[in-house]
Amino acid sequence: MNKIAIFASGSGTNAQNIIEYFKTKGTASVSCVLSNKKDAYVLKRAQNYNIPVRIFDRHEFYETDEILNFLNTEGINWIVLAGFLWLVPENIVDSFTNRIINIHPALLPKYGGKGMYGLNVHRAVIENNDKETGITIHYVNKKYDEGNIIFQTRCRVDESDTPQSLAEKVHKLEYKYYPEIIEKLIHDSAGL
Repeated sequence: MNKIAIFASGSGTNAQNIIEYFKTKGTASVSCVLSNKKDAYVLKRAQNYNIPVRIFDRHEFYETDEILNFLNTEGINWIVLAGFLWLVPENIVDSFTNRIINIHPALLPKYGGKGMYGLNVHRAVIENNDKETGITIHYVNKKYDEGNIIFQTRCRVDESDTPQSLAEKVHKLEYKYYPEIIEKLIHDSAGL
């Protein structure tokens, strides 16, 4: 069975959704949750499912091989980013080529890059009078939100939408599609 490591920086609703999804699947399981924030609520969510957590700082992540070594020791096959805000360092990207997946709350290449996350994205979509938005699931490379696109789906932006109401629409898409696409990628990579 494939082992997934989830990297997250915040509340962890997507992480929890992925953990629950794979509890009943034979393709993969979430083996650990890693975070750069010791008070991130995602850590509590993981502990509620008896999933080990690992907290790290900037030095460990960018200036050592500690996190890469941890992933290898744990036998991790896939890395899933779920609201993780740091750029993944080269040593990890190179070791997990086309096995690090991220989700972005907009239709890349629009509204991507450093600082474009959460309500910042939805605010920008509304300010630019876009008629639609959605999610992009993509591979992670060495630049923010520039990895090859795996999947996109859309929803309408209504005139009455606020950044918060748009976030709710986009979250529904994330919860439905992110686990399914992860499972499909794992399944396809195994040639099943």
